[in-house]
Amino acid sequence: MLKKYIYIFLLSMVPIFELRGAIPFSQMMGLPIVPSFIVCIIANMLPVPIIYLFARKVLIWGADKPIIGKFFSFCLEKGEKGGKKLQAKAGKGLFVALLLFVGIPVPGTGAWTGTLAASILDMDFKSTVAAVMLGVLLAGMIMMIVSLAGVSIFL
Repeated sequence: MLKKYIYIFLLSMVPIFELRGAIPFSQMMGLPIVPSFIVCIIANMLPVPIIYLFARKVLIWGADKPIIGKFFSFCLEKGEKGGKKLQAKAGKGLFVALLLFVGIPVPGTGAWTGTLAASILDMDFKSTVAAVMLGVLLAGMIMMIVSLAGVSIFL
């Protein structure tokens, strides 16, 4: 059983898949929902400080490199453009916008993307972690309800 928990722990740390895929997967493996939920939340939140503190720096560093430069520049430009657009729409509600962005489990959103966007927007660390944490909890609860209802996302 420990092997299964390690598996969902690692799945929850993978970008795009995150806990949105790991919670339903835990149910397919027959694990109890509450411990699975807790493991997935912890694992999904582990990369957040690292992403916040280093992702933007790595993208800036790689923007002028020969092979990866175009891709890194694209990511920076896209992130800044999207971030400014989100900030213009959200105004003072940026915290709530980030929380909902992370919390609504659709492809392309999640802790990884939300934290990178917050980093590019220069949101402060505490607000970013709080908004992402609440968003991850919301996404986890939604996926837990969907999993308990027996709706399969892997059809």
